[in-house]
Amino acid sequence: MPQLTSTDIAGRIEDLYGAPLADLEAHAQDQPPGMLSALLGMHDALALAERSIDFHRDHLTQLIHPERQIGPHEVSHLLDGTRRLAEAVAVREAQATSVAAVLQSLARAPAPTSASPTPALPAPAAPPVAQSAARSR
Repeated sequence: MPQLTSTDIAGRIEDLYGAPLADLEAHAQDQPPGMLSALLGMHDALALAERSIDFHRDHLTQLIHPERQIGPHEVSHLLDGTRRLAEAVAVREAQATSVAAVLQSLARAPAPTSASPTPALPAPAAPPVAQSAARSR
């Protein structure tokens, strides 16, 4: 499965719920937690990881600029930046894999048609049969 970006995930969430992401976020704030809020949270975590990757990649690019000297002090910054970049990539991979799997398991429900009958309510359960106090033999 190709790795999905937060933009791809946002598009899939919008397709699934039939509304723009901003509208879905506003709607989810007024609702009890559910699948929509879980998907939006996963999307936010994925987007944050992508921003973190961009930030740490840019920072490392600055640190290893050809005109810049790399001394003992800079080495610790390089190692820290590399570790943080690796962590952000791991978070992105985990979030993208999880949210893609959840979205793949869901399908948009077809819109109800006016010709379809409404389901009948089930009949009430029969009252329990009273047992006599005498023992049966």
